[in-house]
Amino acid sequence: IKAEHLTHIYSQGTPFEHIALNDVCFEIEKGDFIGVIGHTGSGKSTLMQHLNGLMKPTSGKLYFNGRDVWEKGYSLKDLRFSVGVVFQYPEYQLFEETVRKDVAFGPKNMGLSEDETEKRVIDAIRFVGLDESVLEKSPFDLSGGQKRRVAIAGIMAMRPQVLVLDEPTAVLTPQETKKLFAVLRKMKEDGKSIIIITHKLHEVLDLSDKVSVLRKGEYI
Repeated sequence: IKAEHLTHIYSQGTPFEHIALNDVCFEIEKGDFIGVIGHTGSGKSTLMQHLNGLMKPTSGKLYFNGRDVWEKGYSLKDLRFSVGVVFQYPEYQLFEETVRKDVAFGPKNMGLSEDETEKRVIDAIRFVGLDESVLEKSPFDLSGGQKRRVAIAGIMAMRPQVLVLDEPTAVLTPQETKKLFAVLRKMKEDGKSIIIITHKLHEVLDLSDKVSVLRKGEYI
């Protein structure tokens, strides 16, 4: 992913105008593990939502595998299958009646067969360290750490090239955090690129190869 001079202005042209991103350049290569830090309101989450096309910049370019994602004819669906975002509150991504259906949602939207979808669901659940017994449970009955891993499994079932996590340990116990970090390290070994937003500097130092700092919407 390569972002060039991204600027995002909320409520542009009104008295409530706010510059969330100001001329930000950002790049992540295959296998990178990047920690993104900055105070609340520095633009971290806004930047992450640009990286898979959830938000369109006021100005600037975003390239994925060398192609401008906002050029005419580009399929944002392909980008979102390749760049998965796990939000700060995973409940926003868990909406089906069972874990199985939640994890299968992405592969089904990709047009995969039932057999291939089921295979991906099982592989993803095992990958994140959950037992298959959770598949028929309601995702809302799980612990915070389990919900987080189910959300990651739903992304992993689409076989993305990049995973973005926004404050992934905010509601986790130390034991749940340890299990999550083991999953992230395994993903990196498999050649995935990972971006983690966190306010916890010890996590950045423990996990990341590189650190990017945002301040008041600018890349520092």
